[in-house]
Amino acid sequence: MSSQLRPTDVKRLNRQWRRRTEGRLALLVESVTQPFNLGSILRTCATFGVDQLWLSGNSADPNDPKVGKTALGTAAKVAHTRVSTSAEALTAARADGYKVIAVELASGAVPLHAAPLGTDVCLAVGAEEHGCSPALLAGVDAVTYIPQIGRVGSLNVAVATAIALAEARRREWGAFGEDADAPIGG
Repeated sequence: MSSQLRPTDVKRLNRQWRRRTEGRLALLVESVTQPFNLGSILRTCATFGVDQLWLSGNSADPNDPKVGKTALGTAAKVAHTRVSTSAEALTAARADGYKVIAVELASGAVPLHAAPLGTDVCLAVGAEEHGCSPALLAGVDAVTYIPQIGRVGSLNVAVATAIALAEARRREWGAFGEDADAPIGG
């Protein structure tokens, strides 16, 4: 029978996964204006060990109390930099050695499971209604999308970000083989 892990067991489990994580992961957030979306994105970044977050355009302020409601204090755990334009963010990401991949429903995009998500990758996501700007899409190394088979054609930006970050880490962790799939406490 399964039971919830105690806080010390959760910390031990998280340490085991951190030891298996070598790749750097970053995120570029372009004009995500809704504080609750940014808060959720910050919490997801902290969960998956995002090393750097660039905020461009008119993205919400991480210090906004509404962001804090969903971030739950995680904004302080993620290095973030505000830049004026996505071009500045792209330049900074490349200067730090990241390959930049946009998550967007766009022509030429490949499905997420086939995207070139190697080590040192910076994912880029865009505004709630309009997605990544044409300028951002023109400057990235690749574009990926999340396949969807339901009756809705798109995801909330915070949810899409979480799926993409999880997939980037899953690719890295998959290299550990079967021992990584052992049950907790087993």
